Amino acid sequence: MKAPPTNILSVVPFFLFLLISSHSLATVAVADVSVYESFLRCMETNTAPEDKISDLIYSPTNPSFNSVLQAYIRNALFNTSSTPKPTIIITPTKIPHIQSAITCTKAAGYLLKTRSGGHDYEGLSYVSDSPFFILDMFNFRSIEIDVANKSGWVQVGATLGELYYRISEKSNVLGFPAGVCPTVGVGGHVSGAGYGNLLRKYGVSTDNVVDAQIVDVNGKLLDRASMGEDLFWAIRGGGGASFGVLIAYKIGLVPVPETVTVFRVEKDLEQNMTEMAYQWQLVAPKTTKDLFMRMLLQPGNSKTKKGEKTVTASVLAEYLGNADSLVALLGKEFPELGLKKEDCLEMSWIQSVLWWGLDDENNTAALLSRELQSIKSGKRKSDYVVTPIPKASLEGIWAKMMESGKTGFVFNPYGGAMDEVPAAETAFPHRAGNLYKIQYSIGWKEPGVEAEEKYLGDIRRMYSYMTPFVSKNPRRAYMNYRDLDIGTVKRGSKNSYAEGKVYGDKYFDGNFERLVKVKTAVDPNYFFWNEQSVPVLPGKVEL
Repeated sequence: MKAPPTNILSVVPFFLFLLISSHSLATVAVADVSVYESFLRCMETNTAPEDKISDLIYSPTNPSFNSVLQAYIRNALFNTSSTPKPTIIITPTKIPHIQSAITCTKAAGYLLKTRSGGHDYEGLSYVSDSPFFILDMFNFRSIEIDVANKSGWVQVGATLGELYYRISEKSNVLGFPAGVCPTVGVGGHVSGAGYGNLLRKYGVSTDNVVDAQIVDVNGKLLDRASMGEDLFWAIRGGGGASFGVLIAYKIGLVPVPETVTVFRVEKDLEQNMTEMAYQWQLVAPKTTKDLFMRMLLQPGNSKTKKGEKTVTASVLAEYLGNADSLVALLGKEFPELGLKKEDCLEMSWIQSVLWWGLDDENNTAALLSRELQSIKSGKRKSDYVVTPIPKASLEGIWAKMMESGKTGFVFNPYGGAMDEVPAAETAFPHRAGNLYKIQYSIGWKEPGVEAEEKYLGDIRRMYSYMTPFVSKNPRRAYMNYRDLDIGTVKRGSKNSYAEGKVYGDKYFDGNFERLVKVKTAVDPNYFFWNEQSVPVLPGKVEL
């Protein structure tokens, strides 16, 4: 360690600095304690005494604060000592706790961020540069399945795995169209659209929502009838956090056959991969709605030529039918894949959920686990493709991937039901006209700023390279793959509409203006704000 200065003229400023720093830190600590105590008094005044509200509110001095905060952080990039932390975490167990939290947060003048699961690629539900509280909804996880009416109520803090498990308890011929990762929280997933392997058959998750509960900025509990169709439209694809605190969704369950078929076929550049990838673009969005074929592209090292780089393409599929009919279908439509009967696995729908999400189709109870095997730092970006990428351009992409070395792609086909739902039916707009969606993905375990800059630079260069091949005016993006690179809105900005339009047009396309109108009507003072929330217009708006 460097020795302190010995010159008396240097010593005075040195100790003065320590004195001022210590005083500043103490002032912050005292301020935080004062905020906590005031907030707690407000919450106790507005909730029943028997609720023991102090057990549900955590300040940084609470020994459990860090474990509660970190329990649903799924990106290590936002779990460092320098990451801004909340002043208070509220973990409600009853709706009145949420209503009081809104009232008391407004009184404190703080920002309130709502977290339901934590699979939040930019940490917007639990990180902010503005002083903030977290309203953590993990206790709201009840699920009620009504097989007779093919429906269910699911609270926002439940995970997709828990939802799938509860459906499978009641029926082996009903399912729900949602994502493949079982630890994703229902709240953010469904309110941002949500999609999975039933996408081409039944659309996105939000297409199968028939009612909802939300607490608005005034602390009122609303359902579909009382919130009105405009707000109900907005929270199906527009992101619930911009409009209030979502409590639960009523979902429609969809029929699935007793037997579905899955497969994974992988090729690299030495196995005519380019031809397969090109044909995938023509077949995957146009084939029967019963078939979903996702394609993963990943740079790596050649298995046969030591020291040489390559790119692998893996086609993973789910078919609502048996293996024989699938092999026959793709033998005609997609011979370049070379699918064989032995590549296929027949199983129940719930087993296919396990196959996709946990790589173990026989351990249904694993769907109830909220633990992740590992948590890395990561970044995601997205694009939509409207015309097939030519073979020569694909080869250029492979070369860029090998040069870059780390960024992978996931191609998710559209078509089927996605061509049938009008773009304005829900707030989620990306429907007919899109062949497939691209997810760019990169992850790393190395700590430090240098590693962060290296990997973020890698994915950003890859995204830039793809500009000629994807949608334009606007270059569209998927809101649930949050990406702060495409724009942010500043808290308290007088230009929030203009700032929000930059990313809003990309996420919501032609639905952005209606979302802004709904936001302005239900939250005119912009209480529910995040770095990419739906902005407000100046002045009052009537719906």
